[in-house]
Amino acid sequence: MSGILEGKRVLITGVLMESSIAFHTAKVAQEQGAEVILTAFPRPTLTERIAKKLPRPAKVIELDVTNDEHLARVEDVVREELGGLDGVVHSIGFAPQDALGGNFLHTPFESVATAMHVSAFSLKSLTMACLPLMQNGGSVVGLTFDAQFAWPQYDWMGPAKAALEATSRYLARDLGKQNVRCNLISAGPLSSMAAKSIPGFTDLAKVWDERSPLQWDMTDPEPAGRGVVALLSDFFPKTTGEIVHVDGGVHIMGA
Repeated sequence: MSGILEGKRVLITGVLMESSIAFHTAKVAQEQGAEVILTAFPRPTLTERIAKKLPRPAKVIELDVTNDEHLARVEDVVREELGGLDGVVHSIGFAPQDALGGNFLHTPFESVATAMHVSAFSLKSLTMACLPLMQNGGSVVGLTFDAQFAWPQYDWMGPAKAALEATSRYLARDLGKQNVRCNLISAGPLSSMAAKSIPGFTDLAKVWDERSPLQWDMTDPEPAGRGVVALLSDFFPKTTGEIVHVDGGVHIMGA
């Protein structure tokens, strides 16, 4: 029986560790029949080592999503490797340390600007770099952390994720005519590289221990990866501008 991504070609960013959502997205995508190409920055060699743990080999290309020269060469490199694309996964987020951990009121604009550029504007940049490769339409899927709320310690990554969510909606609006869908997965907290960079992350994670209707496992990124793969597939042909929660149900809970 063929997988739900049989014949699909997918570019996936953000594979930094085996514990990352992006790694499990790539793993499940390959298991479901996709050809996968990975991007990495600033250490492509690290991603190449992690990629060896995938079911099948995957080429790794260097891509800094804030670098116009890097973005300009994506089309040629991917076209040579895969011929085109059917899906793009944005799993990129970064904020300087002074934008996190309780420093919200004192973070300088330069640090906020960096967080916004890398974590939100890059969704537009990456999508536009890949758009010429999606001649028959496609699916863009990003990763957010529910920006409806002000979370402990998360500080300026909260507004950056809110900007990411708005960017996804506007991309969905403007790219629908080209049959390109843009959706997000809102995942619960995971013990990933991104999480380890947030001071006091354990305080944030306690929310899930206390409020998740479904038992939440911070060491298991595969449910979120499966959600990404589902949105990459043709099983959501008319869904765009959506945020699908893979968070154990915490987003539905009141007090």
